[in-house]
Amino acid sequence: YMLYGGGSHAVDLVVGYGFGASLISLFARIGGGIYTKAADVGADLVGKIEAGIPEDDPRNAGVIADNVGDNVGDCAGMGADLFETYVVTAIAAMLIGGLLIKESSIEVAKVFPGIATNLALIEYPLVLGAVAIFASIIAIFAVRMGKRENIMETLYKGVITAAVLSIILFYLVTTALIGDDLAGISIFISAVVGIIIMGLMVIVTEYFTQMHSPVRSIAEASKTGAGTNLITGLAVGMMSTGLPVIIICSGILVAYFVPFFVTCAIGIEVAKLAGLYGISIAAVAMLSTTGIIVALDSYGPITDNAGGIAEMADLPPNVRDTTDKLDAVGNTTKAVTKGYAIASAAIAALALFSDYLHKVGIAAEEFSLFNPLVLVGLLIGGLLPFIFSSVMMRAVGKGAFKVVEEVRRQFKDIPGIWEGTTKPEYGKCVGIVTSAALREMIVPGMIAVVVPVVVGLLLGAIALGGLLIGVIISGLMLALMMANGGAAWDNAKKMIEDGFLGGKGSDAHKAAVVGDTVGDPFKDTAGPAINPLIKAMTMVAILFSSLFLAYGLLPV
Repeated sequence: YMLYGGGSHAVDLVVGYGFGASLISLFARIGGGIYTKAADVGADLVGKIEAGIPEDDPRNAGVIADNVGDNVGDCAGMGADLFETYVVTAIAAMLIGGLLIKESSIEVAKVFPGIATNLALIEYPLVLGAVAIFASIIAIFAVRMGKRENIMETLYKGVITAAVLSIILFYLVTTALIGDDLAGISIFISAVVGIIIMGLMVIVTEYFTQMHSPVRSIAEASKTGAGTNLITGLAVGMMSTGLPVIIICSGILVAYFVPFFVTCAIGIEVAKLAGLYGISIAAVAMLSTTGIIVALDSYGPITDNAGGIAEMADLPPNVRDTTDKLDAVGNTTKAVTKGYAIASAAIAALALFSDYLHKVGIAAEEFSLFNPLVLVGLLIGGLLPFIFSSVMMRAVGKGAFKVVEEVRRQFKDIPGIWEGTTKPEYGKCVGIVTSAALREMIVPGMIAVVVPVVVGLLLGAIALGGLLIGVIISGLMLALMMANGGAAWDNAKKMIEDGFLGGKGSDAHKAAVVGDTVGDPFKDTAGPAINPLIKAMTMVAILFSSLFLAYGLLPV
């Protein structure tokens, strides 16, 4: 932004930076997800179910690929995902800030009487992100284990500290840049709404994925076999979409209408833009704690790999017991951060969508369900997350099949593996999942980039607008269902392994392993990859909007 000279013109140019972030996030999520789950599912199918050996047993040729995959998918993938969401959300807020300046011309001071400069509306989101970094750094020192030794509670201390410090810093920044009058405070309220959404999403996701009644119900269902485990897990995943959607909708309404009502005396069009600016600021504020959230997410793969090292090094059982407890919490932290990423992606995409509508100049009355182009776009958009997820799940299945064949071959052909006197050829499985991940990311990547361009050129900008809304709505529900359902299956298995319903080796445990195997690509491949799909398609639409207006086959 600064290199391009600042101002509204610079924001338009920065959109390309956002598109680059979207692409790298998309490929990291797709490739990382396929890699990690092809290795995990393949290793589990042969190791746990067929051979009856423990997880992370060094005799399993797929175990190294599985451990590497935790870092590829959950650390690198989530880092790229949140980086992209952070970037595109800031750009969305800056674009709407630029629109506010243009709409109110030189009279921005009438809308926000206490504003420092006109450009403050554009630069405010960047400053919010900057001060929140300090809040996250300070929050690290709050993560200290108390006497109760509740791991999740300890980690949440950091999140709460970061949230509270961010709110304090947001108030200081808002009063300095936007003003301490009613209009300025309305924008601050929108920022606080973003922090509240983040907190509520963490609580709701933990309820559906930690050892509470939803997870317990899946574990109980495992008593009667894998079929009932799968049915209950799907039901829990579907139910888990309800509260998050209510939270997101409530947050959007509050973030929109507080600035809208405060500024409506100036003019309805300006008030609408102020409301949209409020939504984008809520999204920026929600993402402001990304630093501590990435730390939470990385906790999961670290503890998982620690458990793997303990198993492979044949350390005493008490070490593995400790790492298992840490790993169970790691499953929840990964689920919590995925829910946070999905919600932030949806709100960011809505802000970007409003930018798209202004970019192509579509009037509100034209964008109506009575327009068949809008309806066709909605249906295509609603379909895409399902096609995208199907391609991802098939890719995991293909990769896992090859890993299973390779592990079986090594057990059969290499003498000494069963006895532990010969090392398996770990590199073969690593090579299989690496090539599978690189090869299978082509089609999902094309769906995200090519489909918006084709729809925009063939059906026009209005149909593409419908497609974007369809992708946001359908993608949000599907991503939440998959992420939460997969994590619930995983922790139901962990609950049984801790001694519930017979413990490891029981019939209930075997059924839970099947549920966890199905849930793995749900929560770590298809579900999280929908986030960058939503944002990448919106960025493509904004970037190529002029092309659709100039060369679209339909004159709308």
